[in-house]
Amino acid sequence: MAAAFDASAPTYDDDLHHVTIADQLVRGLQPDPPPALVVDVATGTGFAAFAAVALLDARRVVGVDVSRGMLERARAKAGRDDPDGRIEWRHAPAVPLDLGDGAADVVLCASALHLVGRDAVREWRRVLRPGGQVAFSVPMAADFHPSPEFRRLVESHLTIPADDRAAAGIAAEAGFVAARTQMTAPAAGERTRRSFLVWAQVPVAGRR
Repeated sequence: MAAAFDASAPTYDDDLHHVTIADQLVRGLQPDPPPALVVDVATGTGFAAFAAVALLDARRVVGVDVSRGMLERARAKAGRDDPDGRIEWRHAPAVPLDLGDGAADVVLCASALHLVGRDAVREWRRVLRPGGQVAFSVPMAADFHPSPEFRRLVESHLTIPADDRAAAGIAAEAGFVAARTQMTAPAAGERTRRSFLVWAQVPVAGRR
C-alpha cells in the first residue's frame, strides 16, 4: 500500500474530491474549547490536518501515514499551511497508534477508512478521551468501483456501507455514540462517487 501511494503522491492534490471531504469533515466537528490534540489517520498530503489547524485552532496535530511520498508532499505545504509548526508528521501505520489511552480530543480519517479497516475504528476509540470526537468518511457502496489493483488494497474485513445507517453503524460497533451522517454530493462535472461522512463521540460516564 505504501508503494502505491508513494507513486500517486505527486498528483494526489489534483483530485479536489479529497480536499472537499477533508474540509467537510472538519467543519462538521464542534469541539469546545479548541482541541489540544487532533490525530489525522492516513493523513495523505495533509488536507484534514491543515484544516484542523485553520478551522479548529488545534494546538497540536499528529498526522500519521504509511507513505513517505505523501508525507513529503505534506511537509512541503506546511510552511504555507502550518506556519506555526503545530503539525507533527509521523511515518507510521494506522494500527496501532503510538499514543496513550485517552490522549486525543479529535480523530480524523478522510478518504481512507476502507484502506485501514475496522480495527482502526476501535483504535480511535482507545486514543480518544471521554467526550472526544471522531470524524471519518467511507465510500458509498453504489458508487464504489475500484480498479482490480486498488481493490487489492481495500481491507476485506470492512464492508462498504450501502446506506447512512450502515455507515453510522461502523462507529457504533466500536463503542461510539451520537453518530450522525451526511452524504457528499459530486462536484459539477465530476463522476459520481458519493461518500458518507460520519461524526460520533466517545461516551462520557454518567451521560446518555
